[in-house]
Amino acid sequence: MQQNAPESSLIGEEYEVEVGPVAHGGHCIARTEEGRVLFVRHALPGEKVVARVTEGEETSRFLRADAVTILDPSKDRVEAPCPFAGPGKCGGCDWQHAKPGAQRRLKGEVIAEQLLRLAGLTPEEAGWDGTVMPAEGDKLPPGEVPQWRTRVQYAVDAEGNAGLRKHRSHEVENIDHCMIAAQGVSELGIEKRNWEGMASIEAIAASGSGDRQVILTPRPGARLPLVELDKPVSVMRVDEKDGGVHRVHGRAFVRERADERTYRVGSGGFWQVHPKAAQTLMLAVMQGLTPRKGETALDLYCGVGLFAGALADRVGDQGAVLGIESGKRAVEDARHNLAAFPRVRIEQGKVESVLPRTGITDVDLIVLDPPRAGAGKQTVHHLAGLGARRIAYVACDPAALARDLAYFADRGYKVRTLRAFDLFPMTHHVECVAILEPVKKDA
Repeated sequence: MQQNAPESSLIGEEYEVEVGPVAHGGHCIARTEEGRVLFVRHALPGEKVVARVTEGEETSRFLRADAVTILDPSKDRVEAPCPFAGPGKCGGCDWQHAKPGAQRRLKGEVIAEQLLRLAGLTPEEAGWDGTVMPAEGDKLPPGEVPQWRTRVQYAVDAEGNAGLRKHRSHEVENIDHCMIAAQGVSELGIEKRNWEGMASIEAIAASGSGDRQVILTPRPGARLPLVELDKPVSVMRVDEKDGGVHRVHGRAFVRERADERTYRVGSGGFWQVHPKAAQTLMLAVMQGLTPRKGETALDLYCGVGLFAGALADRVGDQGAVLGIESGKRAVEDARHNLAAFPRVRIEQGKVESVLPRTGITDVDLIVLDPPRAGAGKQTVHHLAGLGARRIAYVACDPAALARDLAYFADRGYKVRTLRAFDLFPMTHHVECVAILEPVKKDA
């Protein structure tokens, strides 16, 4: 039996192309003269570039490429402020080469395309004006970069140097400073010392307090180093056997602030990375839901209780809030954070497993902030059957949001409003808050 010939790699091939529209994922679409589809990073719509293939073979449906020469630049192009941004370098940022306003327009175009393609919704039908709003304090002139990233995951190379991963690679780009890192992270001086024996280091600088923490992941069999950084810091380590995070010294949590309340966030617990994100999203959700005294509410994928706390404040002593979260440590933190609200209950487990067991058949309000993959058809259909007067969907991925909005539409819920926030400047990521309500049935 004749075997297929091995696929021929096209890595390194170069094509001169006209760059087309932006696509979801931090790249633009282009086509070669032969009709091959290229996903091109470091380019902008309308440009003419030389694109060098970074992934793909002769038989691939599409190729990935970097724009290595800009023949006809866009008016939205700027020189990347970061020396580690660009083809073959750090993969952390996608749009360093675009003006801040252009970055937000590109994100808006991606949201609009995903809504139309996956949910059949125009911006008008989604109650969205098409804008992506910058966070407070992030509207900076070209060349200046917001220092927003309060959590940075550093990779460590074989020599013990801390850096950041290259795009779609395990290779480490050694850096001396990350421009988008929050000041509290940069002040630790992670990049200046050697981390021999470590696989990765996560640095956290809470925006709601002066708390700083590093989480060390040792390579198999390696001993922890003595951690001496430029600022006081708590140290945690990841256990190579069970993957659990254990305290070495200092607090096992950091303290964050939102809605005039302090939240304890333990290692592995989720908190928004941008310092303004938690407050921004909490306000968008509460403004969209307009909670009333005495109402009942669900907070799904509740993390350490941000939305549950805001809901509990607003529904009062006669209301009730149930939060569901899969992470054990996050549940412990949520129960601690919301101990002052006797009408709040936090259950641990996956939403799709726990929610049916609660026996809840009706509820007034629902907040869901699912992981990047979305909530999925089964969970959406269950939620739509609870008859909530309003549902707030917080989404970090516009494709997952659009898919779930289509599932909600199948069960009689329409989008009332949608708002988009640029809480990840310089990257392709964007946060959305959609408010849904039941479709009114004709009498």
